[in-house]
Amino acid sequence: MSFRTLVVWLLGIPVTLVLFPFALFGYLVDRTGRMTHRVGALWCRVVLWLAGVRVVVKGRENLPEKDTPCVFAVNHKGAFDIPVLHAFLPHDFKWIAKKSLFYIPLVGWAMWLAGYIPIDRRLGGRAYLKSVNDAIERVRSGISVIIFPEGTRHPERGLLPFKKGGFVIATKSGATVVPVAISGTENVMKKGGVTIRPATVRVNIGGCINPQGMDDRTLCELTKKTIEKLLKEIEQ
Repeated sequence: MSFRTLVVWLLGIPVTLVLFPFALFGYLVDRTGRMTHRVGALWCRVVLWLAGVRVVVKGRENLPEKDTPCVFAVNHKGAFDIPVLHAFLPHDFKWIAKKSLFYIPLVGWAMWLAGYIPIDRRLGGRAYLKSVNDAIERVRSGISVIIFPEGTRHPERGLLPFKKGGFVIATKSGATVVPVAISGTENVMKKGGVTIRPATVRVNIGGCINPQGMDDRTLCELTKKTIEKLLKEIEQ
């Protein structure tokens, strides 16, 4: 077991225990989940620091105003994509995440408190549609969401085929799509492994894509091409 793995587990658990009451307090004070989300961002920054992860962000000038709801579409390289994005995207947003993650003690409970959106694909199309409709209503109410169109982690170069389901959120709500490319998290923790290693992670934020006049498939294809270009810029 590597030194960084020991550090993250030995110190990360006490940090989680210390910060969870603040996440709970944030929910009691602000039922929108915004305060709990900020506590989560702090927790992510601490975990990244313990893991020795350096994050370089390019394209911050492309971000819409903080109060502008949008759909962040991001490629999925590794498990550390989530703490990197949570810590370094300044917007308040909601994750659309596997329902099983919400049952993880403390971390999963904080996800519930922050108002993130669970999805259980095992229950079929009706459950998936409910989660998508929930996300659409959140965006219409002024809240941003993050989607991983690949649907699973892909540590190799390039992208997996994009699933168009998440883009329904943008076309139905009218929210702009913010394409984001991330690279380097696959080196922090290998897929299927638990060993943590220091690494540099690069995030490249592209210009906003207005979904007006597009259907789900067209928006999906355009976003994929944009993320491919952004990814090449940081993988070279």
